Amino acid sequence: MNFLTIGHRGVMGVEPENTLRSFVAAQAAGLDLIELDLHLSKDGALVVMHDADVARTTDGKGPIAEKTLAELRELDAGRGERIPVFEEVLDAVKAPLQAEIKDVAAARALAEVMHRRDLVARVEVISFHDEAIAEIARLVPGVRTALVASRYGTDVVERATAVGATTLVLNIRRLTLEIVERAKKADLRIIGWVVNTQDDLRLVRALQLDGATTDYPEIKRTGRFTA
Repeated sequence: MNFLTIGHRGVMGVEPENTLRSFVAAQAAGLDLIELDLHLSKDGALVVMHDADVARTTDGKGPIAEKTLAELRELDAGRGERIPVFEEVLDAVKAPLQAEIKDVAAARALAEVMHRRDLVARVEVISFHDEAIAEIARLVPGVRTALVASRYGTDVVERATAVGATTLVLNIRRLTLEIVERAKKADLRIIGWVVNTQDDLRLVRALQLDGATTDYPEIKRTGRFTA
């Protein structure tokens, strides 16, 4: 399998994260997949933002869950960009997507869109939360899922297999050869995040990972030559 490069919230190192501008730039850079984050607005819209609160990435403040989509649309998400909903991203780019969900409620909303738009082949669903992965797998037969982990031990392999995930997306700062070997024995792909420097890239290639999540499109160009 080719080494995959995944755009983290688009190309958040150079464009406002989780905006259509960032996703279009990631596709133009030739990244293999685009990762994004989903939350539910007060009125149930599946909006694209990483944090549960709008303060860090917009000119507003307060929890997403306490704002309607119309209220969220009034905010500037960077360089004049508006907070997109998931279906706008589907229409703006053609690249495969990694959609990160934070809870079971988001899993249910995403499942509805995946059925309506026939997205099983295009969208891989990822989460830090085992129960969210289990729920999307129950609701969308055949969906590809990945367990994301920042602080973890060797048990992360068993957690992934228990919920039927086929991929691990792991913080490279805690990655060990033992975990890589256990994952490969379990037939799990491993993606390293966040890979933003040549040293990071050399590490994930030396560990023979299947791909890297990056904030910068340059990793795509250099990744194929780094071993």
